[in-house]
Amino acid sequence: MALFDQISEDIKSAMKARDKVRLETLRNIKKVFLEAKTAPGANDMLEDGEALKIIAKLAKQGKETAATYTQAGRQDLADDELAQVAVLEEYLPKQLSEEEIEASVKEIIAQTGAEGMKDMGKVMGVAGKQLAGKADGRAISTIVKKLLA
Repeated sequence: MALFDQISEDIKSAMKARDKVRLETLRNIKKVFLEAKTAPGANDMLEDGEALKIIAKLAKQGKETAATYTQAGRQDLADDELAQVAVLEEYLPKQLSEEEIEASVKEIIAQTGAEGMKDMGKVMGVAGKQLAGKADGRAISTIVKKLLA
């Protein structure tokens, strides 16, 4: 079952269970999916890879918003955002640990023959594609910088 269809089914389940947080989050995901499907040049299709990128982006935005709320002393709003992020993360693949990212980046450096910071773009390009959805871009960048320095 495609991720788009899975979200639609889960919306029905959330309605039946009267789970407001889950329902609101899933409806938001579906809204963004529909916008992506109807965007110019999208051919009314949404591949699972694109859908995962959208969910990852929404989760990242939710975490950043929660951090902002926490800094502003609004823990109640931060908790609401984090509850939505938890729902989003159920649809994402398991995130790699720092050690797993480092091992993957070392392999990529060996494959590309990178020798220093001047080759960072080459390594990041390959790493970004291989680790898409499995690791945060900022974490990948930090590890690449550390290993190439």
